[in-house]
Amino acid sequence: MTTIAGFLVNLLVAGLLVVTIGYCVLLNKRLMRLRADEANLRATISELVTATEIAERAIQGLRSVAADTDRTLGQRLRDAERFSHEIERQISDGEDVFERIAQITQAVKPARGEAIATHAPATVVATGNSPQDLRERAAATAERLARLRRAQGGEAA
Repeated sequence: MTTIAGFLVNLLVAGLLVVTIGYCVLLNKRLMRLRADEANLRATISELVTATEIAERAIQGLRSVAADTDRTLGQRLRDAERFSHEIERQISDGEDVFERIAQITQAVKPARGEAIATHAPATVVATGNSPQDLRERAAATAERLARLRRAQGGEAA
């Protein structure tokens, strides 16, 4: 009976060894797949690190470009504001000159009386401050001055 019990124990141990060996083969296959996946994962991580470095350099470049653009745009805005003030000043000066010319023409009109009125019909002058209005006012004034000069030249002859 002891031999049968020993034989059964040995048979049980042999069966457990076969199961263990089978389980070890299964684990070995899983470990091999894991190692293969680990190599793929390392390659993926390496590519990700490289892509991250490239992205960081690109971001630094974009920041530099943004800073340069900000400085350039700021300078252009300051220049535009300065030019705008200069144009406003020139328009104001032009309006002053126009007013003086208008005063001169008004002063000449009463002195010439009806003769000038027949030679130079009245012109409606716009009072706006837009460049188009200023051009129209300047053209009308130039026309009135030309008529006055012709009228003076005709009377003098």
